[in-house]
Amino acid sequence: MELERLEQYFETGQLRRIEPSPELAAKEFKEAAYDMAGAKQALAEKDYKWATVKAYYAMFHSAKGILFLLGLKERAHFVIAEVLEQLSKDGKLESAYVSAFKAGIASREGADYNYTYSKETASELVIMAGEFVARMNRLKEMVWELATK
Repeated sequence: MELERLEQYFETGQLRRIEPSPELAAKEFKEAAYDMAGAKQALAEKDYKWATVKAYYAMFHSAKGILFLLGLKERAHFVIAEVLEQLSKDGKLESAYVSAFKAGIASREGADYNYTYSKETASELVIMAGEFVARMNRLKEMVWELATK
């Protein structure tokens, strides 16, 4: 993975290198599955704020799992989006998933800080999050191979 573009985040401490960890990644993917189930349940219960928040955190945890496999640890959510962007530029991840993650951040922040959420937004985000988590699960095999070379 080309890390030069991310160098500013290493310099500011918002991103740091760690030993690649399948154990930490597995914990993150377990949390992603838990949050995805919670998002679906909240949506079914018409709790659109919580569905939005949980859907985003399913995305967050699965992406964080990818970072752990790459030997990276972030200190800010937006840095995960930057790493995903780099994976996309490297041809390892479709840009639609980077856009979905950024939409997830915006939707979660809107729900948490501005109290703006709706059935439509929650429904769309739950679908996007399901697709995102599935894609991160497929990506983790390739990332682990790259990290162990």
